[in-house]
Amino acid sequence: MAEIIDLSQEIFDGMPVYKSLPQVRMSVHNTHEAWEGIENPTTQTPAVYKMEMGEHTGTHVDAFNHMAPQHKGRSIDTMPLSMFYTEGICLDFSHKGLKELITSQEIQQAAEQARLEVKKGDTVLLCTDHYRKHFGTDNWGNGPGITAEAARWLGNQGIAAFGVETMSPGVPKVSNKEVHHICGELGFTHYENMINLYLLPGRGRFRFIGLPLKIRGGTGSPVRAVAIFDN
Repeated sequence: MAEIIDLSQEIFDGMPVYKSLPQVRMSVHNTHEAWEGIENPTTQTPAVYKMEMGEHTGTHVDAFNHMAPQHKGRSIDTMPLSMFYTEGICLDFSHKGLKELITSQEIQQAAEQARLEVKKGDTVLLCTDHYRKHFGTDNWGNGPGITAEAARWLGNQGIAAFGVETMSPGVPKVSNKEVHHICGELGFTHYENMINLYLLPGRGRFRFIGLPLKIRGGTGSPVRAVAIFDN
């Protein structure tokens, strides 16, 4: 039987989001008691929630039109599903501290140490263990990230995507903007706010699935990302 490892954050009212992105708001829209016409119920059980949130909430994937204005029209609903259903590998960078950069040389060294190859079409996950160390703290927004040079190296390998546990793929005000631009330029994407990556290093290759919602014109989408090992 296949083992499925959940790589996605919970979505909940007031959860942490990146800088000026829309806050997550959830409220009860309908109750079962209202549907049944019960007046003055002593309890109310939710039947439908109303949700307000941005596309880049929790564990999500970026569309090309998010990365730079020249990619107008390359929205999440136009991106091939094959980008989100790939083989995957996870490399261990749990030794990295706050705002530390990850270079292409370090990615290559980590792959060699794990006896893994970065292949065309892969999703490459970078485990920094930042979620377990800092989620919900003042340092949640200060995680490690890749350099622009590392993003270009990954793109040149022909990968489908890479994924990180942090709120941004690069370090904000250092490499993050460039990393986004390079992804758009070279035609690959990235996942942010992943969890449970610490469960993957040392286990070899796996099936990765991170399907987005089909949002017309969307600049990204929350995903339910998973790693699947065939035991």
